[in-house]
Amino acid sequence: MRMRRITLTIVSTLAAIVLLFSYRTSTGGALPGTGTAAAAPGVVPDTGVVPDTATATAAPSGSPSGSPATRATTVNGTVAETRWGPVQVQVTIIGQKITDVRPLQRPTGNARDDQINEYALPKLRQQVLKAQSARIDGVSGATVTSEGYRESLQAALDAAHFG
Repeated sequence: MRMRRITLTIVSTLAAIVLLFSYRTSTGGALPGTGTAAAAPGVVPDTGVVPDTATATAAPSGSPSGSPATRATTVNGTVAETRWGPVQVQVTIIGQKITDVRPLQRPTGNARDDQINEYALPKLRQQVLKAQSARIDGVSGATVTSEGYRESLQAALDAAHFG
């Protein structure tokens, strides 16, 4: 009888531990295989160079006529699976300059995630445009999102052979 109680206690404890570690407080948007968070129109939220749908940008004024215009390269970073959900960015590079960074996926499991990301994502974008690299400080209070942002951004810059 006593051995039975000990076995039941151990099994119950193990079940509780497994449930505790599998509990997620934030779903991070869509479940795997059910789609992804909102992506930019006309953009496949995969990794890699996005097909150039726009024409070349205008040549700088004062450049000789007939000189080639600089093309914009748009690259999607890998999806960084963070504790609170996926983070993925898209970077646009013209010449040797990062001209835009925008999130394709971000944690969206609850109102708190949305509040943090509304604050953090514009600040992360500003840091990237200023640093012209993935060497950014991140945003206090959004450490996990900042790390995922940095990881996805670095993957995009590597795919674009930038830097």
